[in-house]
Amino acid sequence: MSRVLTIQLRRFGLPGAVLVLLVGTAGLYSRTVAWSGGWISLAMSLREYLMLMCPAALAAGAWLARQEHRAKVAELFAGTPRPRHQRMLSMLAAVGLAVTGGYLGVLAVTAPWIAGTARYLPGAAVAVAAVGVPAVIAAAWIGLAVGRLLPNPATAPVLAVIGLLAIVAGPAAFRQEWQSALASPSWGMSPFSEFQTVPGRASAAQAILAAALAAAGAILLAAGRWRTRAVALVPVVLGLMLSVAVMPRDHDNIVFDPVAQQLVCTDDAPRVCVGRVHAGLLEEVTPHARQALTLLARLPDPPTAVQEDTNDHLDDDNPLPGPDTVVFRLEVGGDGHLADPDHLLPRLLQAAGADAAACPEGYDVPVARAVGAYLAGRPPARDPQESPFVQEPGGPPVPDYDAEATVLWEGLRRLPEAEALARVAAVRKAALECTGMTGLLDGGTR
Repeated sequence: MSRVLTIQLRRFGLPGAVLVLLVGTAGLYSRTVAWSGGWISLAMSLREYLMLMCPAALAAGAWLARQEHRAKVAELFAGTPRPRHQRMLSMLAAVGLAVTGGYLGVLAVTAPWIAGTARYLPGAAVAVAAVGVPAVIAAAWIGLAVGRLLPNPATAPVLAVIGLLAIVAGPAAFRQEWQSALASPSWGMSPFSEFQTVPGRASAAQAILAAALAAAGAILLAAGRWRTRAVALVPVVLGLMLSVAVMPRDHDNIVFDPVAQQLVCTDDAPRVCVGRVHAGLLEEVTPHARQALTLLARLPDPPTAVQEDTNDHLDDDNPLPGPDTVVFRLEVGGDGHLADPDHLLPRLLQAAGADAAACPEGYDVPVARAVGAYLAGRPPARDPQESPFVQEPGGPPVPDYDAEATVLWEGLRRLPEAEALARVAAVRKAALECTGMTGLLDGGTR
């Protein structure tokens, strides 16, 4: 049996494994910034690109089935006394092992990219990634069954297109989020935050349905008569019923992991903290954070600690720290390290001088940039991590925040240091009290 399986792996499995591996790897490495923040982000992105890997497995299965038909070995095997289902078992095993190897190979070539900085490995990340195994097996086995029934050169590409449409656009036909999540293993898997997670029951329901579809594909391939092939509906119905029962009705694509949000801090003072999911970046953040605290020490009642903003901003009952702590957003680059570390210092100073999270209504972008630039001792510059403003055709002109901030910054530089710092302190006080900061740097009210 092992010799037969080895031959089947070489003949049928290797092309499917290579196709899944290439498609998945190309997809993930085209957007490393989406999953470089941690293991759960990688697992979710891996699942997201099942929208390419599953159609590839479908097409590979159909193509492999047609190759056997072209070689006319089916007629040869049919003349042997060995039962049909036993002959099909070796093919199913070979193709299943191959596409599983291709899928896990994608994980193997992407995991080293973040292994040096990703320290927090939640169980949910393992479960999310594991759901992809029955998903690609189901796609490959269904492709084998359809390719055997329709051994046409057009079957493989047509199946790939149908599979892509079904996995990408199909879930949009459902009205409930949990129904869409069941309909597609890649639905809602685009990471929104490194603090996200996926409920275990949702992963279990998706795995159950994928396994049921794989069983249906195996029955379709092994059955020799149409009446027997109708039995393939049984695992589909049972799997659908069980997965619907397991899937939580309040399923949401944006669920936060409280453990990932827990703070990990330096042992010595001044205290610098990041979320547990970013613990591997604490050493990179600490020098910039402490430099910012040194510069802020020139202000009255300066902050004495720096903390990453791990708030999900969906719960109003989760308060921000007091004025003695600078709260900032940690941005992870595509290489798993700090994104644009040269801009972290002015970003920290900007957050300390005018915190948008604490008082969004009174936040003034040019004033905040000017404050951060003055404290950092450098001209205002657009942060690469900030979304650029795009003017729509025929729409109102987009404000040039950099130009406005530069004017305010130059005005601060012309003032005596004591007066300039007094105005910066007034901006910080207004931001903390939510009284509005516009006009405070130029000595008036705009």
